[in-house]
Amino acid sequence: MVGIVIIGTQWGDEGKGKVVDYYAEKADMVVRFSGGNNAGHTVVVKGKSYKFNLMPSGAVRKGKRVIIGNGVVVDPKRLLEEIELLKKDGLDPNLGISERAHVIFPYHRDLDEAEENVKGKFKAGTTKRGIGPCYSDKAGRFGIRIADLMDRNVFREKLDFIFPIKEDQIKLYGGNLSTKKEEIFENYSKLGEKLKQYVGDVVFEINDATEKRKNVLFEGTQGTMLDIDHGVYPFGTSCNVTAGAVCTGAGVSPTKIDEVIGVAKAYTSRVGEGPLPTELKDEIGERIRKKGGEFGTTTGRPRRTGWIDMVTVNYSCLINGVTGIAITKLDVLGGIEKIRLCTSYGFESKIIDKLPANPEIFAKYTPIYEEMDGWEDLSSEEWSKISKIGMSGLPKEAKAYVEKISKICKVPIYMVSIGPGREDTIELKKVFQ
Repeated sequence: MVGIVIIGTQWGDEGKGKVVDYYAEKADMVVRFSGGNNAGHTVVVKGKSYKFNLMPSGAVRKGKRVIIGNGVVVDPKRLLEEIELLKKDGLDPNLGISERAHVIFPYHRDLDEAEENVKGKFKAGTTKRGIGPCYSDKAGRFGIRIADLMDRNVFREKLDFIFPIKEDQIKLYGGNLSTKKEEIFENYSKLGEKLKQYVGDVVFEINDATEKRKNVLFEGTQGTMLDIDHGVYPFGTSCNVTAGAVCTGAGVSPTKIDEVIGVAKAYTSRVGEGPLPTELKDEIGERIRKKGGEFGTTTGRPRRTGWIDMVTVNYSCLINGVTGIAITKLDVLGGIEKIRLCTSYGFESKIIDKLPANPEIFAKYTPIYEEMDGWEDLSSEEWSKISKIGMSGLPKEAKAYVEKISKICKVPIYMVSIGPGREDTIELKKVFQ
C-alpha cells in the first residue's frame, strides 16, 4: 500500500483523530489536506489527551513527518500554539507547511460572525473562526497565502489592497473590525517569521514519497455530510472534505490512492444547524452525549446525538469509494436495551433510501429503523480486555451490530474502536505492512 485516505462518513466528530494516530504508527508521512481550525481532532496517548485544530494527528508519533497541504486554511497563531504544546511534551513536530495554503486573518473571523448574524434560518452554526470567509477570498482571488506572509513587501501590498474591502463588507453586515490594519501587519509578519522554518513546496515531497512507495496517510477533516458540494448545503463547512479533496488539497493524483477508510461512529452526532433525521432529544440522546463526551473539540458546544443513520453512511461510502470502515465509540452504546439503525426514510407515503439536495425536504424525512438487542454496560477495564482478545471477545450483540453495519453498506470493517486510547482498538485488517 502507498496512499491511504481517512475520511468521515457522517457529520464530523467520528473519531478520525484516533484512527489517524493508530495507522500513523506505520506511516512514513501524514498529510492534512483540507479544512481549518474549525475542525478538532483528539488523540489520547497513555491517558493524556492532545486536542488539535490544525496539526495533523500523526504529530504525536515522535519524529513522524507531518504536512499541512495547500487545501488547508491556516490560522498562524493557533498553529504556533499547537506546536508549543507539543514541544512542552518533548514532541518537536517534524512539520511541513505548504506555501500555497491560505491564511486566516482577524477580519475573516469578524466577517464570519457578521455573516452568521444576518443569515437567520440559513445560518450554518459555524465556529466563527473565519473559515468560510477565508475560503471565499481564496475562490475570489482576494486571498493572502503562506508564501505572501513570508515576504513583507508582498504581504504589505496585498493587505493594503484587501483590508478596506473587508472593512466595507463587515460594515455592510452590521459588524465591526476587531483589529486595525497596522496591528495585523506587524503581528502576522512576526507569526510568519516563526513559521518560516516549516514552510516549503511540499507537493514535490508528497509525490516523491508516493513514487518511492512509502506509506502516506491522508488525514481528512469533518465529515462527508458537511462537504460544501456533497453535504447538506448550506449547513456544512466551506470546503471539500471528501476523498476527492486529497487530489486538490495535497496535490496528488487519484492513482496514488490505494485505500479509502471511512470512519463511522456507532451512533450519530453533529454540531451546528440543519436537519438530523435520527436526532434523539430524550434521555437516551443525553446519555449518549454524556457518556460519549459529545462536546465540540473546538468550541465545547454540546453535540446533537442520535441513532446511526445508514443512509448517510451508504451515501458517503458511495461518493468516497470507501474500501473499509472504522467503527468508533462502540463502547458508548453499552447499557442501552434496544439499539436502532436508520436504514431508510419515510416521506409522503414513500420509502426513500437516498438523500435529497433540498434541506427543507430533508427536514421532513422520518427515519425508518431496524431494531437490535443492546449489550451490557461494561467498564473501561473490561473493554480493554476485549481489545486484546479481538472481535471474538465482543458481546455477541455488539458483534452482531458491527456485522449489520458492514452488511448494510457492503463494505468490510477494518477497525473497531472500543475506547479512547490507542490500545482500545480491534484491528481487522492491516493497511500498512
